[in-house]
Amino acid sequence: MPLAAVNPEHVTILGHGAMATVAAGLLVGNGHAVAMWGAHPASVERLLRNRDNGRLLPGSRIPDAVRLTADDAAAFAGATLVVSAIPTQHMRSTWQRLAPYLPLGVAVVSVSKGIEVQTLLTPTRVVADVLGPRTPAMAVLSGPNIAPEIAAGQPATAVAASADGALGRRVQAAFNAGGFRVYTNPDVVGVELAGAVKNVIALAAGMLDGIGAGDNAKAALVTRGLVEITRLGVAMGADEATFTGLAGLGDLITTCVSPRGRNRSVGERLARGGSLADVLAATDSVAEGVPTTRSVVQLARRFAVEMPITEAVHAVLFDGLEPRYALNELMSREAKPERTAAG
Repeated sequence: MPLAAVNPEHVTILGHGAMATVAAGLLVGNGHAVAMWGAHPASVERLLRNRDNGRLLPGSRIPDAVRLTADDAAAFAGATLVVSAIPTQHMRSTWQRLAPYLPLGVAVVSVSKGIEVQTLLTPTRVVADVLGPRTPAMAVLSGPNIAPEIAAGQPATAVAASADGALGRRVQAAFNAGGFRVYTNPDVVGVELAGAVKNVIALAAGMLDGIGAGDNAKAALVTRGLVEITRLGVAMGADEATFTGLAGLGDLITTCVSPRGRNRSVGERLARGGSLADVLAATDSVAEGVPTTRSVVQLARRFAVEMPITEAVHAVLFDGLEPRYALNELMSREAKPERTAAG
């Protein structure tokens, strides 16, 4: 039986991918009314027939209580909260399409992880850029969240980040459940950057797995990857402490270690000889780390931040450098003292 929500929300979820499905299950389980919008009527019709989202989240169904629609105007009927689960590189076009129908004042929660290539904006800033003066209060829900594990009821945690403390607590209350513990954090910049850049490091982790570099190399990669993420975040105004928390180190560990991690898997297949085009074509869901690598390299140069792992991943993805040679280049860099993340 669903839990009785203390303050029931009417939530519209944009998208019907893995995280959208997980969010729907958590929210319905907590007693909230949920509508799920999809951009393509044919896909929504298929989901209406069987509620099976097996291609993107094997073994998981969209709850019967979720109202499915492809109607732009009807999507927001009665909404008190909107969850944006659109891949980052498609957020702008989606929000431009839906903006005329968004009721004024309805808060938006982003669960997307990436950085828009054209503008170098994080997901909430893309939404704000589209909505302009109509931008409502916004929050981010992020953390070490492998979707199939959450869907299976395994324990997981997340961070609800918002500059509006009341909204952060509201998102926390909406999603917090017995097996899904949500913390709050005011650092939206840090939480969004951590969620985006960890996908770049996860690509590198998969490349290490693909060439059989071993656990020592993986540990070094995660540690030094966290240094790079933190350097960039601090340079962009984030709180350094965010990167040692769930949205930073926690998400990074999960993404670099889990065999279910999309970006890690893409990196592994590349290192085993697949072309980028073929690997991406064979990947059911979006590997945000690939376009995000382009964005992070540009941000690192803009903010004069040293990010050698990210540069190496960029060279493998877009310049044809073999992963083994990329590792050799990293290992042969000038020896220096270990410095703190912000140093």
